[in-house]
Amino acid sequence: MLPKLEKFESQTRLGVTIATSLIPVAVIGALLYAAFFVKATAEIASVRPPEIERRDRFLGVTMPAENIIWAAGSNGKVVRSDDAGRHWVSQPTPTVENLQGIAAWDSNRAVGVGGDGVLIQTADAGKTWTAVAVPKSEVANKLLSVRAYGDGVAWAVGELGAVLKTLDFGKTWERALPEKDQAWNDICFVGSHGVLVGEFGQTMTTDDGGATWQPAASGIQSSLMSVYLRDAANGVAVGLSGVILVTRDGGQHWTPVERQTREHLNNVIWDGVQWVAVGDKGVIVTGDQDGRSWKAARVSEGNLGWNTQILRVPAAEQTDNYVLAGASLARLKAGQLTTFGHSAD
Repeated sequence: MLPKLEKFESQTRLGVTIATSLIPVAVIGALLYAAFFVKATAEIASVRPPEIERRDRFLGVTMPAENIIWAAGSNGKVVRSDDAGRHWVSQPTPTVENLQGIAAWDSNRAVGVGGDGVLIQTADAGKTWTAVAVPKSEVANKLLSVRAYGDGVAWAVGELGAVLKTLDFGKTWERALPEKDQAWNDICFVGSHGVLVGEFGQTMTTDDGGATWQPAASGIQSSLMSVYLRDAANGVAVGLSGVILVTRDGGQHWTPVERQTREHLNNVIWDGVQWVAVGDKGVIVTGDQDGRSWKAARVSEGNLGWNTQILRVPAAEQTDNYVLAGASLARLKAGQLTTFGHSAD
């Protein structure tokens, strides 16, 4: 019996040795299998881009109420804030053309205009924006500015003499003037009286709500970029190289004032107390009620960004309370400039 026991023990030791020697092989095999056939599942958290990015350029802004801000700009982008700019929502639009201007009748209805004759309209606070067909030229069609007025009326102007009008909150548009080899840059109405300004110092006026227009002499040859009427008689137009013109007869005649800057001025408004104009390299120019005394400064110390529009915050207690569009979207309040960003608290 002893030899059999010894043989059994010998065989057992041999089996253990063989099994032990196979462990590294099994481990290596498992590692190779994992390397070639088992794919790791990586959990990558999606990063949502900010609603307002540094590369965004907002060329137009509108505020139908004190806390509601709509801005439109590069690549068809439209953003909206319902809390005075603390938080923003980017709204999908049907275009990638740069939007040059935006205007609103109320918190739900608005219209935007831009390159290639693009015109978009919303009736549900921007949840949906739809493209609207407008009369076009065979040559150039960029729309440069739009203003909304009561009862669903709005006017849009642009290249090749484009002057378009809507009576139904932007759903349909018709041409008010024939094509002309010159762009209209801005339009402004007080009641039935309106003024157009554009390239080469061109201006026109109407007294019948835009049914007929009469040319007026501005006295300059450079482009006028913006016009604003305080009432049917008093208004200001601004333009390239710091041009400022004042009218006291509704735009039939214009008087130049001493230039306060050589930077281009892109937009002018009456804020209830004074005239305010903004333009390139952070310049801001203010004028008294009569438009006789003007002074230039910067919107903020060291700010060299360009601005295409300034808008007084409606119903604000302070007159020195504005929203700016241009190289950045910002608020200027009591002389302090705050640039809007995504979900800013």
